[in-house]
Amino acid sequence: MDWNKLLSTKRLGMEGWMSSNKSEDRTQFQRDYDRIIFSSPFRRMQNKTQVFPLPEHIFVHNRLTHSLEVASVGRSLGSMLSEKLVNKYPKNPFISELGTIVSTSCLAHDLGNPPFGHSGEAAISNFFTKGAGQEFQPQLTESEWKDFTLFDGNANAFRILTHQFNGKRPGGFALTYSTLAGIVKYPYESVLAKKPKFGFFQSEKEDYKNIATELEIASQPNNTESFVRHPLVYLVEAADDICYQIMDLEDAFKLGILSFEQTKDLYLGFYDSVSDKKTFASIDKTMSKVSDKNEQISYLRAGVIGKLINESIRIFEENEQNIMDGNFAGSLIGSLQNRQAEAMDNVKQISYSQIYAHRSVVEIEIAGYKIIGTLLEEFVGAIMNPNDMYSKKILSLLPQQYKVESDSVYLKIQSIVDFVSGMTDIFALDLYRKINGISLPGVV
Repeated sequence: MDWNKLLSTKRLGMEGWMSSNKSEDRTQFQRDYDRIIFSSPFRRMQNKTQVFPLPEHIFVHNRLTHSLEVASVGRSLGSMLSEKLVNKYPKNPFISELGTIVSTSCLAHDLGNPPFGHSGEAAISNFFTKGAGQEFQPQLTESEWKDFTLFDGNANAFRILTHQFNGKRPGGFALTYSTLAGIVKYPYESVLAKKPKFGFFQSEKEDYKNIATELEIASQPNNTESFVRHPLVYLVEAADDICYQIMDLEDAFKLGILSFEQTKDLYLGFYDSVSDKKTFASIDKTMSKVSDKNEQISYLRAGVIGKLINESIRIFEENEQNIMDGNFAGSLIGSLQNRQAEAMDNVKQISYSQIYAHRSVVEIEIAGYKIIGTLLEEFVGAIMNPNDMYSKKILSLLPQQYKVESDSVYLKIQSIVDFVSGMTDIFALDLYRKINGISLPGVV
């Protein structure tokens, strides 16, 4: 792959549009960033669970704050890479904008995640594999069926950004090809996936193939329907890995799940007593000046993020040729070595044994299964039997943008999955209660 081809301002749905030659106040990639941050799907993430339920008195991360932090780390990673590449490609005007491109892709990477955290993805899959949705399998192709049974938020984000929903413009957000390619972590369709990780649904398959052709993203040597990653995906993934692994520790500390000493030791584990001797001295000096425990943990967390950013860029540089050739396996954070690798393994072990298994997390996951499963059963049942009086009432609650005029079972079901996956936690819970008669409008 070639950076001169990988970076393009061509926009999906606006391929015939040409940028004017006059001086503009924003670059095309900055326009991408603004389109996302001012969008309704982005704003809705403020009421979507990241890991922990949203408490009233202690602030923890939601999908929106997580995405903003990932975008910040991604901007640093992209800017650092552009500094390394700018001398290699002096005639490429877009190399200097890698920070903006990566940051924008980071901003959008979780747009497709349903309510109730990662369990929301599993709840949608469960509806089709074990719930009432099983009955529709004979009416779908294998590829269409796997889009639902292996439902993935990453593929759904690509759909939200690219699909022309009812009443909307062609190309969805009409983003640049490079920004769109940057969010596709698993550039292949569901039928090629061995687990719920893939990059695009059948409905957006041709869009991705067109983007890959334009940017000359290589296909896998053994399968022309599966592609290698756009190089910037590795930076987007690293930013996400850094933030959710490291920030979840801080949230767990604030919620009392982890002790101060335990959290402190996990962060200090990323430093080597010999090579980081000066850093330890600086940390001790700062910690002695700050008595607030929350502030001390925030300071340690910031230092670890900075260290992992530098490590990620080092790993990218060392493997640049393999990345450009499509031969790099794994992730940047997964390629950490020695002390950092051991420390990250410790963080993951604690996260899965104490944080993600905490009662509050499990409770919201269980609730998510019940709520999402019920909403899907009601709305999918209604759209498949639209002439029934009860179905008509249910479908009257479906926003206009999700209504489809098609006999395709796949597109009908997909429109309901679009609706439910786009809900906030609060809206999903409220609608669930009303449909089940647990609460009524205007009645306290």
